[in-house]
Amino acid sequence: MTETSERAECALPIVSVRGLTKTYAGGHQALKGIDLDIREGEILALLGPNGAGKTTLISIICGLVSASGGSVTVAGHDIVRDYRKTRSLIGLVPQELTLGAFDVVQDTIRFSRGLFGKDPDERHVDALLESLTLSDKRKDFVQRLSGGMKRRVLIAKALAHEPRVLFLDEPTAGVDVELRKEMWAVVERLRGDGVTIILTTHYIEEAEEIADRVGIISNGELIAIDDKRELMQSFGKKRLIVELREPIATIPESLVAHDLALEGEGSHLVYTYDTRRERTGITQLLQDVNAAGLVLKDLSTSQSSLEDIFVDMVHKPR
Repeated sequence: MTETSERAECALPIVSVRGLTKTYAGGHQALKGIDLDIREGEILALLGPNGAGKTTLISIICGLVSASGGSVTVAGHDIVRDYRKTRSLIGLVPQELTLGAFDVVQDTIRFSRGLFGKDPDERHVDALLESLTLSDKRKDFVQRLSGGMKRRVLIAKALAHEPRVLFLDEPTAGVDVELRKEMWAVVERLRGDGVTIILTTHYIEEAEEIADRVGIISNGELIAIDDKRELMQSFGKKRLIVELREPIATIPESLVAHDLALEGEGSHLVYTYDTRRERTGITQLLQDVNAAGLVLKDLSTSQSSLEDIFVDMVHKPR
């Protein structure tokens, strides 16, 4: 490859998806025209309920499932015409623990590297084992490992051939909290090494903490994708909690127009507002609260979480 072509390749998204559709034999339309560009070196979290199409999307990009329509390129290479090239650029950690019970950890990683035509490299294997805290397990049978350790072996297998893109499909499913935190530390180190990471997860708080961008898939459609902070700012809402000195049983008629919620056994009026609006309505609300004879004890605000946004978008009629 020439220097010019290398620069051109780097200028492209590492993964580019255009008009991707998938309809299964029974007629179920799993993907409905997905368009998606994945930036090199980023961590992209794909969120969506079960059956939304996340795994189908990943499986097509990784060459495990054929698309019904559309196209996918990886580093500028078409996944159909240049299958061997694109597959060598991708590592996949599936949801299922697909490991041979009687395999030895280090042999499993060596074998995976050989499958992609890579020359033996014990230094690379050793580095993987060390980075994934598997060095002391290298000669153990896989069947003797805990679920969390088995997932680490899956990651090591996926990285054995030194891919530029790593897909993690529900990587922390069934993993305890401590191991989950360690796994995300591993992901951060991989990103530091220049690996592009795409993950699906049901733990939305993890996506909120670790991802650069978040995409939301629902019913086979990519309904939103943006930088995490931009997404939360654009679609998030704020809550103003008005704590009253004396609790009330019902919201006064003069305050009904503000669409308040009564919480905290009647001691909190909760007002939800959109920060993007020119006028939030807070000033008028506080004037009306005072006019209703209610005495304020305290005020506080809270911002929508990524989970709030996800639930709102997925359940919003389309």
